[in-house]
Amino acid sequence: MADVDRLNIDGVITKLLEVRGLRPGKSVQLSESEVRALAFKAREIFLQQGALLELEAPVKICGDVHGQYYDLLRLFEYGGFPPAANYLFLGDYVDRGKQSLETICLLLAYKIKFPENFFLLRGNHECASINRIYGFYDECKRRYNIKLWKIFTDCFNCLPLAAIIDEKIFCCHGGTKIYVFNTLYKGLSPDLHSMDQIRKIARPTDVPDQGLLCDLLWSDPDKDVNSWGENDRGVSYTFGADIVSRFLAKHDFDLICRAHQVVEDGYEFFAKRQLVTLFSAPNYCGEFDNAGALMSVDESLVCSFQVCIDFYCIHSLSSLPIKAYLGFKFTDIMCRTFDLASLSLF
Repeated sequence: MADVDRLNIDGVITKLLEVRGLRPGKSVQLSESEVRALAFKAREIFLQQGALLELEAPVKICGDVHGQYYDLLRLFEYGGFPPAANYLFLGDYVDRGKQSLETICLLLAYKIKFPENFFLLRGNHECASINRIYGFYDECKRRYNIKLWKIFTDCFNCLPLAAIIDEKIFCCHGGTKIYVFNTLYKGLSPDLHSMDQIRKIARPTDVPDQGLLCDLLWSDPDKDVNSWGENDRGVSYTFGADIVSRFLAKHDFDLICRAHQVVEDGYEFFAKRQLVTLFSAPNYCGEFDNAGALMSVDESLVCSFQVCIDFYCIHSLSSLPIKAYLGFKFTDIMCRTFDLASLSLF
């Protein structure tokens, strides 16, 4: 395709980063042909790499960003701009925020530039029926045209759905597949022997109203639920700590890392630190007083967090001994480190 052949990816990235350090809100208007080329080329790469990614640490993991472009730039300021660090994003790049186009274009550009070091999973907002309502459609229509929104829809329909890091950390947008629990057997479903059910999901695909793909993008943990329960969202299910434990044991994982929910500190543990929720859009929509966070996983699978409050970010000191924290005030936030081998938090 001509647009793809003419794509100057370095030029696009340079243009998107021109607003670094400027007052939040200034837009970056790529040409329509550049945006089309990003979507077409990224789609091609997504289909080449499979529905279930198998990645290696070190990697930095980010949750929802929802069109908060300047917060995305701030994440890169502190985590390191690619290729200084490897990244895995867990979905929900568009909607809600005011600059979904800049956000998704920069992410797709980095995916094209560094296909083996930069990874994007699908969130529930990377779906036409959702982003038609919550802002992305209107932004595309206002700044370009509806045809471009349809091109993005086709790209989103090819996004990977989950990732496994060093065979121990399972990552997705929503949660564990609810069918790992079978009420008849009161245990793990005998039908789920491997991750092949995810690998075999054919793409491109829309998000169905129920089933494996839907649950990976929509389900939520709930501390008040045993096994599974109804989801207040009206889609998918909620699952309890017992589901998390059984899922991890079945597949020999140590941790589930997911996004999909606003959490006050940017990250929040569940099920005795067997699951962590990440949310990377601070001061979400200007209405929530939440921090944003990214999780760094090193070669030994030691995980640490960097926490952002609005446009003020705090460096993680997790590589330092605990005594090094003395004398520092972090607005009541301490960056924590935990080791998957022992699940000890210190």
